[in-house]
Amino acid sequence: MNYHLDQIQVTEYPEVVDLWELSVRATHGFLKEEDIAFFKPLILNVYLNAVELNSVRADSGQILGFSGVAEGNLEMLFVHPDFAGKGIGKTLLHHAIKHQLVTKVDVNEQNPKAIKFYLKNGFEILGRSELDGTGKPYPILHLELHK
Repeated sequence: MNYHLDQIQVTEYPEVVDLWELSVRATHGFLKEEDIAFFKPLILNVYLNAVELNSVRADSGQILGFSGVAEGNLEMLFVHPDFAGKGIGKTLLHHAIKHQLVTKVDVNEQNPKAIKFYLKNGFEILGRSELDGTGKPYPILHLELHK
């Protein structure tokens, strides 16, 4: 299967949110059902509009993964679970670093695969917050690209 990078259009937001939910259910087992219900409308109505979105797509046009960047921060990076481990996340991350000047990312401490991914790709842990950005009790690690 061939992949290509592309931007995401507003009309594709529902598809992006569906991919987000599939990815979160596969990688964020610590989240409760009510947390997913809490975040889902925020993703659709607030967060997607606050970032520059890019996707990796199959030749068919299906979005296999996406990233969102704002002010040098990688705010989101999610890959469809059926395509995890195939270089999609790495492609999105390297594009964000090279073209969008990303130097920082926050990661849930309870998501060890994501932490390992970012450390392997040149980031280092600089700090930790006990609560996530919405005040929920999910510790966040603050990572920065190693210079």
